[in-house]
Amino acid sequence: MRTYGDPCGIARGLDRVGERWALLVVRELLLGPKRFTDLRAGLPQVSPDVLAQRLRELESAGIVHRRKLAPPAASQVYDLTDWGRDLEPVVLALGRWGSRAPFPPGDGELGVDAFVLALKTLFDPSAADGLSASYELRLGEHHFHARVADGRLELARGSAAQPDATIDTDPPTLARVLWHGGRARDLAVEGDRAAVTRFLSLFPPATPAAVA
Repeated sequence: MRTYGDPCGIARGLDRVGERWALLVVRELLLGPKRFTDLRAGLPQVSPDVLAQRLRELESAGIVHRRKLAPPAASQVYDLTDWGRDLEPVVLALGRWGSRAPFPPGDGELGVDAFVLALKTLFDPSAADGLSASYELRLGEHHFHARVADGRLELARGSAAQPDATIDTDPPTLARVLWHGGRARDLAVEGDRAAVTRFLSLFPPATPAAVA
């Protein structure tokens, strides 16, 4: 393992997650375990060899571990260890900071997990004052349960039991509605539309940084 040779905790942390793609692998696992092919789908720009190398490094560092799902799936998946999950506030804080930076050139789109984590990154607790509601987000074949209560947002993979409202769309469309002047009527909505309107107001766009 390459090292900065610096005893500072920041340097020691970067020794373990500072390599290119490492933190994005962690990002892809924050919402739950994934197969190698699922990680590739979420990180289409990384080569299979580089991804495999990063997974080996993260596993060696005690951040990721491999396990097999119970039958009938019996697939090998990668998951974060407890120490790896401790990186969530670090990743979200970096996302909040990075959201103020200019977008990269090109027409790249957010992956599903990256988009859902962007909601956690941009969530405004003050805008959720007094709101207590449950939502199901259907983003293509991926379903997520969103719960807003006590000024907090909880997001988990999977369907919601008796949600107040369901939003059925795809990440690019929802991103346009939230941050790029899209129309809420472009979303397929079931249930409490007022709750959906309130939900859509909880994620204000980041203020761009003053870059000279």
